[in-house]
Amino acid sequence: QVQVAESGGGLVQAGGSLRLSCAASGRTLSRYGLGWFRQAPGKDREFVAATRWSDSSTRYGDSVKGRFTISRDNDKNAVYLQMDSLTPEDTAVYYCGIAYSGIWAPSSAWGAWGQGTQVTVSS
Repeated sequence: QVQVAESGGGLVQAGGSLRLSCAASGRTLSRYGLGWFRQAPGKDREFVAATRWSDSSTRYGDSVKGRFTISRDNDKNAVYLQMDSLTPEDTAVYYCGIAYSGIWAPSSAWGAWGQGTQVTVSS
């Protein structure tokens, strides 16, 4: 059973940067993807970014392309989300999860969600 734990959220001013971390443990990730969704108050969960463990291919949500970068550390079984040029619209709880059916699958096919980490961007 894979477990994940997020860290790195916080409060930042618009235009600033944050880096989120997600550490996975318990099972090899070679068959899966690992990535991020976010959920703002009153809104549906939104896909942010993901990477496929087997070949490091990546996918980004349209609202973060060109501003966010996902990377990974094989030795640490971890992925990182570098978030630049943040705007108040990026304010949300960010969740890390495992893409059991591929990084293009909907959130319903993901699992092992972490507790989430709050990102707040002030204007």
